[in-house]
Amino acid sequence: MPTTIGLTRRALLTGGSAALATPVLLRPAAAQDMARAPVAPVVPDTVTRVHTARPLVAMTFDDGPHPTLTPQLLDILAERGIRATFYVIGWRVLREPQLMRRIVAEGHEIGNHTWSHPSLYDYSDAAVLSQLDRTSQAIQETVGRPPVTLRPPYGNLYPRQRRMVMDARGMPTVLWSVDPEDWRRPGSAAVADRILSRSHPGAVILSHDIIGGTVRAMPATLDGLVARGYQFTTVSELIGWPRWDSRNIRLASSS
Repeated sequence: MPTTIGLTRRALLTGGSAALATPVLLRPAAAQDMARAPVAPVVPDTVTRVHTARPLVAMTFDDGPHPTLTPQLLDILAERGIRATFYVIGWRVLREPQLMRRIVAEGHEIGNHTWSHPSLYDYSDAAVLSQLDRTSQAIQETVGRPPVTLRPPYGNLYPRQRRMVMDARGMPTVLWSVDPEDWRRPGSAAVADRILSRSHPGAVILSHDIIGGTVRAMPATLDGLVARGYQFTTVSELIGWPRWDSRNIRLASSS
């Protein structure tokens, strides 16, 4: 299994300019924006959780957007005033542009989940970057800004590959610390119970908005987390960055 690194929130909040201050694919205006982010001078290339005593968790949803399930999930989140992070697949972005714009309009963050959802273990560096770049371009063209974090399908990205992506694109790999294994479709009650029993301060919670049982589990899951005193945030904010949807980030021209 690949090794993972947890970020320390205090370090992130007390650092100066970051390794992420000048990502390769960003215009100068975006670099200026990112340079103001209160992040540590050295940012790990892999995030699984944030070490904090504050009762913060980041709900993340992979593999969408789904034309019918994602709108149901958005309604559930909106009813509770909860913002989440959606790791989207590139070809689905182009298929559901209006839904993508709704996700962003409602304050959620968009992350990169590759173009076609392959396991990247056996991919060349160029092929990995192609999967990411096609997806970032699709997101940029659809909602007006690119993603700033990556989640590889199945978590399959070797440590060397993660360092390469960080060096080449300035994007940390975001994995998870809570996995309800909803892809096994154990039923909504099991998904809710697993998330509630395994969550902790600073958790990154993995789930999928293309699975009906997962979406049906969310009311009980979210209400249960609130009852336990948890507050919800996006991945960018959990690791100490400004809100993704408030930043002036653009992809560099390909010319």
